[in-house]
Amino acid sequence: MNRSLAKKIKAANSALISNGNLDALGEFFAPDYVAHLTDQDMKGGHDAILKVASMYRRAFPDTEVQVEILVEGKDRVAWQRTLRATHRGNFKGFPATGRPIVWRDMVTSRFHDGLIAEDWLITDLAERLLLGRKR
Repeated sequence: MNRSLAKKIKAANSALISNGNLDALGEFFAPDYVAHLTDQDMKGGHDAILKVASMYRRAFPDTEVQVEILVEGKDRVAWQRTLRATHRGNFKGFPATGRPIVWRDMVTSRFHDGLIAEDWLITDLAERLLLGRKR
């Protein structure tokens, strides 16, 4: 097991999500980072991460994150996170509700030269937003 990779995952979530420190991006992510999502690959490296992170911060400015490491390997870490926030801004067609929301992401991260080079991510955020709409 490579515990230093797991520590990087936790530190990246703390810095970027909990603390909103987007200046720390280069400490954690490779310049050519790619995220593999359910229906698309998000390319664009640091610029793409900044764009997505900013969108999340506007919609969920008080996000708290809890990371659980599931499996560690030589250059990969499988992990999940639970995010808690208040839906304060529009997000991908979902208007702000002002309500608390909890969602989970399942992620596998691949490292190259000590930086996250790729993530494979599945989230239940859309499901949680839909359920919040029906109240």
